[in-house]
Amino acid sequence: MASSLPDLAGVGVLTRMYPPWLVDEVVAQCDRTEKRRRLLPARLVVYFLLAMALFSPAPYLEVMRHLAEGLRWAGLWGSWHPPSKAAIFRARGRLGVEPMAALFDRCARPLGTPAMPGVFWRGWRLMAIDGTRFDVADSAANAAEFGRPGTGRGEGTGGYPQVQVVALVECGTHAVVDAVLGGWHDGEVRLAEDLERSLTEDMLVLGDRNLPSTRLWRALTSSGADLCFRAKTNRRLPVLQTLPDGSWLTVIQAGDDKKAGREPVAVRVIRYRLDDPGRPGEDQYVLLTSVLDPVRAPAADLAALYPQRWECESVLDEIKTHQRGAKTVVLASKTPTGVRQEIYAHLLVHHALRALMAEAAAGSPEPVDCDRLSFTTALRAARRTVTILPGSFPPDHLHRAWRHFRAEVTERLLPPRRLRSQPRVVKRKMSNYKAKASRHRDWPQPTRPSHDAIVIQPP
Repeated sequence: MASSLPDLAGVGVLTRMYPPWLVDEVVAQCDRTEKRRRLLPARLVVYFLLAMALFSPAPYLEVMRHLAEGLRWAGLWGSWHPPSKAAIFRARGRLGVEPMAALFDRCARPLGTPAMPGVFWRGWRLMAIDGTRFDVADSAANAAEFGRPGTGRGEGTGGYPQVQVVALVECGTHAVVDAVLGGWHDGEVRLAEDLERSLTEDMLVLGDRNLPSTRLWRALTSSGADLCFRAKTNRRLPVLQTLPDGSWLTVIQAGDDKKAGREPVAVRVIRYRLDDPGRPGEDQYVLLTSVLDPVRAPAADLAALYPQRWECESVLDEIKTHQRGAKTVVLASKTPTGVRQEIYAHLLVHHALRALMAEAAAGSPEPVDCDRLSFTTALRAARRTVTILPGSFPPDHLHRAWRHFRAEVTERLLPPRRLRSQPRVVKRKMSNYKAKASRHRDWPQPTRPSHDAIVIQPP
């Protein structure tokens, strides 16, 4: 039975989303299938990376124990023994990032149906784009690959290299449909252009005020999707035609459009304010949309719809705070390949959880809004199935685990969303400690035990 343990390993109920045949197919597609029998074959390494994200921030060996513990209690270990940390590191290097990226490309897709609340609006599937940054291990390789932010303290460089991630999210189900990875110096707007590959004609994409560049607008609308982005209030938007609902038509263009012979882009402008003393903030808001017909999307309705963009912020919070761990602020991998593996693993685990939650909501006797299912409940339930469920076989065990998972996440629904707002502030702005400088990165290490190094000074 020793040689069969890697073949039996799975990630609990998440194996339902990433079955062994699919993982093997993706590994073969990326030419990562091992030539000889190994202690850590490619499929097991993929499941290990998924388990790393699921059990974050558990260390390597603890994650491997979670994967194999159920098989040991089932008597399937045989002479197999858990590999060392160094062996796992080498196995990750052999796998590379391509299979993880290919698995995400293969599986990431919209999950909502027209019958599910909050997924569609006036025939459009509601989507949102937003970006975030991940701090990664402070290694020379990561710094060279990704770069680090600047700061006004110390030597003017940040403490950790950072990876920029721009995601396309389905608002109604919180599913990450696509994501683009870049370094610190890769702009959010530039990375967002690559998301055009995942847009379809039935989508309405929401975005914040940093996104509406003419180049990005052209790239995203070329897919046939419609856009509704917030714009800065000081942007010049001349009135070309006033519409009955109070919005107006204008054009936007890039600085080099005339030189390149490109025509300006026609957009519709919606300017509004919030007359509510309980909503402190800006006095005025401006939206740009590609939906030029006010009958199809009235100005007031689009303004009321725009806050759905914040569902994307909730998704990033689910991944970075709850799934990764509230106190885990830095990804552990010290190589660029390892960093990308970790990020794709987090995206894959989050998508699998959201897919299972959407299926559970759709299977309820009455339609349930996915917003009322607790992500942390789903996360904890999925973690338990990895240890309880001994591997990915037999199929009836996996199906039973799925039924228990579905019952748990739908047993206690969250209350309906209440009206609320919060200021964008932090309690602790600065640290009392000095900023880390380059001289601190290679700090001298002790060469003698402390009792040998003591020198008593006379009075």
